[in-house]
Amino acid sequence: MHTPTESAVLDAADAIVAAFAATDTDAYFAGFAPDASFIFHPEAARLDSRAAYESLWAGWLASGWRVTSCASSDRLVQTFPGGAVFSHTVATSVKTPEGADSYVERETIVFRATESGALEAIHEHLSTVPGEEQDA
Repeated sequence: MHTPTESAVLDAADAIVAAFAATDTDAYFAGFAPDASFIFHPEAARLDSRAAYESLWAGWLASGWRVTSCASSDRLVQTFPGGAVFSHTVATSVKTPEGADSYVERETIVFRATESGALEAIHEHLSTVPGEEQDA
């Protein structure tokens, strides 16, 4: 079983963060497996598939939501045979119909190695940062 390198994990995570920052729907969701799950603290329930998240995302876009910036810091990569865990602090700014908003969250992305050795995200979890104002 292949153990990914730290560099490969950072490349995969950077691709997801960059696509999110650009509100690039196709590139963003290309980083996630169809069976990926998502836990976002502002949402009432876990999303059990990429398709469920894509539907939520489409609704956000339809309402006028757009990401204007997204910066990753305090990054940690933990590899294991067959995958990796990437965690970081993420500062995001968005434009909504109500105006601009910014927030800081902690995020964990779990990756698995595919048969070809590529990495795909199979779980994403967002949580608040104690002491940070959360409007999202």
